[in-house]
Amino acid sequence: MLLRGRSIRKESGVLMHISSLPSPYFIGSLGIKAYEFIDFLSNANQRYWQILPLCPIGEGNSPYKSYSAFAGEILFIDLHFLVRDGYLQKEDLPEDEDFKKTDYKKAKQIKLPLLKKAADNFDVSKSDYKRFIKENEDWLEPYSLFMAIKEKNNDKSFDKFPDGLKYRLPVAITEFKEENSERIQFYKITQYLFFKQYFALKNYASMKHIKIIGDIPFYVSFDSADVWENPEVFRLGRDMTPVQVAGVPPDIFSKEGQLWGNPIYDWDLQKKTNYLWWRKRLIHSLSLYDVLRIDHFRAFADYYTIAFGSKNAKTGRWEKGAGLPFWKSMQNYIGSGRIIAEDLGGETPEVEKLVKDTGFPNMKVLQFAFDSDLQNKFLPRNYNPNCVCYTGTHDNDTTVSWYEKSNQKEKIIFEKIVPKDRLSSPCHRLIKYGMNSVAKLVIIPIQDYLCLGSEYRMNTPGTEKGNWEYRLDPSVLNEELIEKIKYLTKGRNK
Repeated sequence: MLLRGRSIRKESGVLMHISSLPSPYFIGSLGIKAYEFIDFLSNANQRYWQILPLCPIGEGNSPYKSYSAFAGEILFIDLHFLVRDGYLQKEDLPEDEDFKKTDYKKAKQIKLPLLKKAADNFDVSKSDYKRFIKENEDWLEPYSLFMAIKEKNNDKSFDKFPDGLKYRLPVAITEFKEENSERIQFYKITQYLFFKQYFALKNYASMKHIKIIGDIPFYVSFDSADVWENPEVFRLGRDMTPVQVAGVPPDIFSKEGQLWGNPIYDWDLQKKTNYLWWRKRLIHSLSLYDVLRIDHFRAFADYYTIAFGSKNAKTGRWEKGAGLPFWKSMQNYIGSGRIIAEDLGGETPEVEKLVKDTGFPNMKVLQFAFDSDLQNKFLPRNYNPNCVCYTGTHDNDTTVSWYEKSNQKEKIIFEKIVPKDRLSSPCHRLIKYGMNSVAKLVIIPIQDYLCLGSEYRMNTPGTEKGNWEYRLDPSVLNEELIEKIKYLTKGRNK
């Protein structure tokens, strides 16, 4: 498995999404700033760059709510590289503006018309493009068609499409394709441009000995090409709406639980096809990343279902997941050693057994380590080496803010356990504490290396606005930060 074996060295890396790069036009891109960040990681003696899902952003600009589990976010396409490659002219590009946060609305206003122009200038007879279409036809064709239909229907959810398109009746689909071939082709071309730029960046990272950790949500969005094209994979009614949806039950954080609304997989049917849809998804994802983090991994052990139409998650029930047989069936297709199991919030014997039986490294978050006693499983003294340690994730507050908000008990335990260091801030002490653990891999959000406050956190779960907007200040990627990271990760990446 990924981090098993006594001969495997201890390593470390940095968590930051593509959208946070200080690229032109209000959002990070796959352009020069991404290459410079890889150089920075290499110079800081790091070995991993963890990013969030690359799929098209959905509701609330979230990469975890997407129209496709396979496609890429075209806002990440770098316009300057399109000029370099002859699809745009230099004078097509507007002047860049200085901005402190990712602004998705402004990014779309600038980039989408220019991507349309690039697509108009694109030669579809190119052999490389034809090969891309053929190799990705299974997901690319329905995704491009789905997005064109959504656009034509004022971005309505697919269950609100005209019946012929909603149920994918051949006559209606053929007619739509004939009348909208240019727009369908736009989505195919821009996917080609995205993946061409992405794989060039990934190859550069490999040359620099940087591995990319990707991320996929366990569930997919209801309003997605995945559900529209593959309704049999999910528990849907005859009207194409879900029978049950995903969420989590009430707890100390939420009296009504969390009602996510994602459709539930029909595991009985998937088992009959040897999990064909999931198999394709994993193969595709592992072609993009060196290592794959699976969000909400616990749902492979057991998952919570709620009747569609419920107002809250109080009346749901737990069901048994696909479990170890699923992962055994995948082994011949995806191999072993490239999965991280995000098992946070899954403290049950069933989940713990599945993680142990698969051999996948699980996650340890240091911010969770000081709220009980010395038996806390997030304390490094209690780690199994086959784990990935984080100060916090994209869903957590920054460590600076976490420490400021900690109660007296947490701070007493922190001060008692976490060693003092010449870098005296609690944030840097916690990083060093994690680096000195037995964990084979430690990943630190870039905000924590910079000791940034709460206003720089990436996401606050349960809120609808102000998320996914963190943007890196390019001036901080300097020699001082490189030396600081080298010091904090000393003993790793040898």
